[in-house]
Amino acid sequence: MEYNKVIAVTGLPGLYELLSSKADGAIVRALDDKTTRFVSSRIHNFSHLESIEVYTVRDNVNLVDVLKAMEASSEKLPDDKDNAALKSYFGKVYPDLDFDRVYSSDLKKMVKWFSVLKANDIEIKLSEAPAEEAEEAETPEVEEAPAPKKKAAAKEEKSSEPAKGEEKPVKKTAKVEAKAEEEEKPKAKKSAAAKSEEKPAPKKKAEKAEEAPAAEKPKKAPAKKK
Repeated sequence: MEYNKVIAVTGLPGLYELLSSKADGAIVRALDDKTTRFVSSRIHNFSHLESIEVYTVRDNVNLVDVLKAMEASSEKLPDDKDNAALKSYFGKVYPDLDFDRVYSSDLKKMVKWFSVLKANDIEIKLSEAPAEEAEEAETPEVEEAPAPKKKAAAKEEKSSEPAKGEEKPVKKTAKVEAKAEEEEKPKAKKSAAAKSEEKPAPKKKAEKAEEAPAAEKPKKAPAKKK
């Protein structure tokens, strides 16, 4: 069994092996009596041993550091019911512990957990990340330089310029448009005058009608004498 599979369950004594997780809890096996059971997450909380930290007078340390110090020490494990013996033991094995925040109940748990781990021949060590993941984490991401995009934009601007010998297109300004309108106005007047000159025909017909002499009325025949 690996150390990273060992968990502590609140409200239950000892340590457990995490067999499988579910949405509402987990199936665990007790390291003491090897019994398997389902533990509800609504009632209990689960803590992986490798995620537990311990208060010290300096920075916090992982529980593994304290357990390894206990493993390397030649001191005999104290009676977990004697608070004074517990504090004296850890004062020798790991004197940097902050005993103002690490209570006697915590010292008692560490002694019991250490005994269970040794009884099950579990190697006390943190799980290591795969080498590939470590390399990816250390290798920073390099962003591509935007220089090629700027060069492409410059080429497009140059291509829009006319070649040598070609005339640049002249933009029509407001003055040029005004001159063009003034030049078009006389043409419009001329065309209107030409149209007015083309309409004298009706007037001539009227004059001819006026010049024509009125038709003489037929004279009445003289009445016959009786």
